[in-house]
Amino acid sequence: MSEPGLTYRQAGVDIDAADDLVERISAAARQTRRPGAAANLGGFGGLFDLRAAGFRDPVLVASTDGVGTKLRLAIETREFSTIGQDLVAMCVNDIVVQGAEPLFFLDYYATGKLATDAAAVVIEGIARACSDCGCALIGGETAEMPGFYGEGDFDLAGFAVGAVEREQVLPKTTAIHADDVLIGISSSGLHSNGFSLVRKIMADAVLSCDAPAPFAPGVPLGAALLVPTRLYVRSALAALRACDIKGLAHITGGGLTENLPRILPPNIDATIRPGSWPVPPVFAWLAQRGNIAESEMLRTFNCGIGLVAVVAREDRQRCMDSFASTGETVHEIGTLVAGNGEPRVTYSGASLFE
Repeated sequence: MSEPGLTYRQAGVDIDAADDLVERISAAARQTRRPGAAANLGGFGGLFDLRAAGFRDPVLVASTDGVGTKLRLAIETREFSTIGQDLVAMCVNDIVVQGAEPLFFLDYYATGKLATDAAAVVIEGIARACSDCGCALIGGETAEMPGFYGEGDFDLAGFAVGAVEREQVLPKTTAIHADDVLIGISSSGLHSNGFSLVRKIMADAVLSCDAPAPFAPGVPLGAALLVPTRLYVRSALAALRACDIKGLAHITGGGLTENLPRILPPNIDATIRPGSWPVPPVFAWLAQRGNIAESEMLRTFNCGIGLVAVVAREDRQRCMDSFASTGETVHEIGTLVAGNGEPRVTYSGASLFE
């Protein structure tokens, strides 16, 4: 009698574990159903019906992203309940600043050996975040790749698609002028950018994830750094309905310095007033511990502002009231001024940490 043949499981890939994961997360995915999508997992592709979602003349907006080396902290702390929100937020926040409504989301989870419980916690977090912003989780991929990742390691990527009526696409560059006002919407902390620098500061200071957070009494450092990226979809869509927003910028890697010019036309600069919003303590700690110049902080981290809206001066209060009514903390942080060539950001007034 011949010996039993080699199996895929013996090569390190457990199809049964993957099937178990799909079964476990299917209920979470179904909770993200919305008009246009059933949010059932298991097909070869996810379907979305734009007509059923109520669009007349839509332009599609797509975004893909990950969470960077923040994922390393999640793996080290074994805290996976919030990293799914980071993944969704990094994609859908980029979509809503185009004026678009995020419609559906797909995730990619890759690991050396599938740990069903850990993967389920991550994907259930993705589903919760999708529900929070009205976005259907219609599919994804779980890749088990033995020999490719270290033990316990995994990687994440997200893909989101939204739609906006053609005449409502942002930014409205021809309408953006000097004397328009910049409205800053507060971040929840670091969000998902700058973590390679954060981890270097931790390594240089010989600080582990379970050390007390110097800027958050009673909280371990890892947990304090893993506060998830804020989802701005519902508040931004409400503000777009309430007032004439000319442009929205998602403040990610590059900070205010690099992200705000992306929505400004030539010959228009932004002047921002540090001190016009409270900076979360984590940023002051990073600046002090790493001896980081203020200019470097402002072009690396969000420094407390996760979203910026550009509005005419007469619309600023209506815009601020709308964001505040949906639970956001809002500040008037600067103005637009006449420039000379490519748009840029300058800072005036107090220091960021005064």
